[in-house]
Amino acid sequence: MVLITGLCTFLYHLPQIYKWLLKPYYVSSLLMTVAFLAVRKAPGVCEHLATQREDGNSCDFDWRETEILMFLCAIVMMKNRRATCVMTCKPPLYMGPEYIKYFSDKTIDEELQKDSRISWIVEFYANWASDCQSFAPVFADLSIKYNCAGLKFGKVDIGRYGEVSNRYKVSTSPLSKQLPTLVLFQEGREMIRRPMVDKKGRAVSWTFSEENIIREFNLNELFQKSKKLNKSRDLKEEEQ
Repeated sequence: MVLITGLCTFLYHLPQIYKWLLKPYYVSSLLMTVAFLAVRKAPGVCEHLATQREDGNSCDFDWRETEILMFLCAIVMMKNRRATCVMTCKPPLYMGPEYIKYFSDKTIDEELQKDSRISWIVEFYANWASDCQSFAPVFADLSIKYNCAGLKFGKVDIGRYGEVSNRYKVSTSPLSKQLPTLVLFQEGREMIRRPMVDKKGRAVSWTFSEENIIREFNLNELFQKSKKLNKSRDLKEEEQ
């Protein structure tokens, strides 16, 4: 069952992985790696290469080259942990009730600017990030308590939509620790962002608890103001 789930996840994200890998940097790196291995193992060519092996066999890797390859493999795994997690990590486990609208790269701008009277609290997340999975029930509970006509909750998977990540300046790098990121939008403009980001592009330490979010985003006050929009809509409907 685990193998089937992993295979299905891999096939589902295959177009995204191809798009991510088909960049000049990765293509050139792959070609150089294959060329190095081919030259090292090619008969008639490898005999003329220098080696530090005691047996003088230049067609096999020496200890120095083996150490370099192992070190590079470790670096690649650390830097590209996002791609590895796309294929291996499980999606968020939370399946409870929520009043959240899920955006794509084509709908987020339109929704945020559609009605200037509506405030949006948007979570930028990635399925592979464990912090985002842990925060999912907290954000869902807030959406149930505070959702109204003038205050909406939304989410966008920037692990899937890389253009949204660049557009709203939310880094998906594990080193930046910016996932998840909550942003309050009013009249289509960003008003509050948590966690904040320092000059080096790293997130300032902040706890994603329900109490902190209510206090930092002034949810109680914002909710009372947003309910007035709901009442005005009801009055218009009654008049019509």
